[in-house]
Amino acid sequence: MAAFPSGSAWAMARDISEGYIMVTELTYRRLTSPELDKLSFELGRLLRDLRAEQPDLADTLAVQKRNRRIQRINGAVVMLRAFRLKRKR
Repeated sequence: MAAFPSGSAWAMARDISEGYIMVTELTYRRLTSPELDKLSFELGRLLRDLRAEQPDLADTLAVQKRNRRIQRINGAVVMLRAFRLKRKR
């Protein structure tokens, strides 16, 4: 059984983007290296999908929601990279 809190890497990435899961180093600590690879792939895929969405610029709430989701994913990716570097040592 995978250690993903949401059941799969895709669901965890989606939950991170929605703000349901707050990512810390402890979040990544219980995942194995292959699971981290899957999560990294799904975070990248979700980030590309979000950047491809272009809401109407007059709809400020949609723009803000999109930007918050992108910011959460970027933070998770940066933290994941730092965790991997720390784990290598």
